[in-house]
Amino acid sequence: MAKYRISQSAKEDLIRIHQYGTQRFGALQADRYFDAFFKAFERIAARPLAFEAVDHIKMGYRRCVCGVDTIYYTIQNEGVAIMAIVGKQDLSNYQKS
Repeated sequence: MAKYRISQSAKEDLIRIHQYGTQRFGALQADRYFDAFFKAFERIAARPLAFEAVDHIKMGYRRCVCGVDTIYYTIQNEGVAIMAIVGKQDLSNYQKS
């Protein structure tokens, strides 16, 4: 099994996304969407170079789309680090960091 770690910022993103999903679509759908992120994390960790590099957004970052959100991550010696999960509405804020 490939390794990944989730940054504090990405954990906060997951919480925000789950809360929004629960309010908007109900707990069952929110849980399914939440689980999809962890499947995506496994895919990313298993094949980190398979996804697009986005140095134009942030040097060393790559991205993987998951539903309507995008997972941003970096490749590290011990695996990958999930850095942020950003929706289209959040992208302009993310690019400023």
